[in-house]
Amino acid sequence: MKIGNIDLGSRPLLLAPMEDVTDIGFRLLCKRYGASMVYTEFVSAEALVRSIRSTMSKLTICDEERPVGIQIYGRDKDAMVEAARIVERAKPDVIDLNFGCPVKKVAGKGAGAGMLRNVPLMLEITREVVKAVNTPVTVKTRLGWDAENIIIEDLAEQLQDCGIQALTIHGRTRSQMYTGEADWSWIGKVKANPRLHIPVIGNGDIASPEQAKEAFEQYGVDAVMIGRATFGRPWIFKEINDSLQGLQPDPSLNVRAKISILEEQLHINIERIDEYRGILHTRRHLAASPIFKGIPDFKQTRIAMLRATSESELLAILNDCRKRLT
Repeated sequence: MKIGNIDLGSRPLLLAPMEDVTDIGFRLLCKRYGASMVYTEFVSAEALVRSIRSTMSKLTICDEERPVGIQIYGRDKDAMVEAARIVERAKPDVIDLNFGCPVKKVAGKGAGAGMLRNVPLMLEITREVVKAVNTPVTVKTRLGWDAENIIIEDLAEQLQDCGIQALTIHGRTRSQMYTGEADWSWIGKVKANPRLHIPVIGNGDIASPEQAKEAFEQYGVDAVMIGRATFGRPWIFKEINDSLQGLQPDPSLNVRAKISILEEQLHINIERIDEYRGILHTRRHLAASPIFKGIPDFKQTRIAMLRATSESELLAILNDCRKRLT
């Protein structure tokens, strides 16, 4: 599969852009364990135009994580165009337009999935961004605003006509938020459209090798994007890739090794961001990681992880988990 001149190989797995989740430490680990492409946290176009320091810092990428995409969102055409130009100076491999975020503070203001209620503006923004930059432009969106307004089949063609070089589809409507199950049948219909020649990337509820295999084989997508299932689990890409290649699970990727990976994530984030935000970003991964489910009464340990304010405190908790699990 290719996005522009970027060759992602066969059956690539992509890390979804997620606010306060896909920081640089997490991206580097996901890349190491088999993510074909990673995305930064999504960033506000308006905040970029105003040079908000915390937003500008999210544009920091490094060569070790390439290929990497930066995703922007907004509802104003001029701001989105200017933001795309700002992002291009950070030299990402892809600029992605977020037309799928369902949360109220984004979609409720007409950005993200809110654009599904104003398709003409969505298309105008897309066309102008494509014209404004040399970096490949892609789009991530949903099936439609609600079950009565599923528009993705026509929308995919319209976005392609605007010049995008790949389309990611989350198999839910905006009104579903993250409830229910993602409907991959619509993603399959888009992929089967003979008039569509850009890559189609499927997203929604992929959490196991079996689900990824079904996405590729039953729905024919060019790539699979994984979001929430990666929380505290950057090695999921290796687990899925190994399975897709017919390999047995890697015995070296045991519980002790996985705890060490999470410790490394903490170290990277503290070094590359700062101690306070590095801890803030990492501890939510620790609290969500499935590897700790074997600890009796983990609830109290999880609370301790979420309240930890220093590196030494978090490392002590992880070391205690290591002893209790091995």
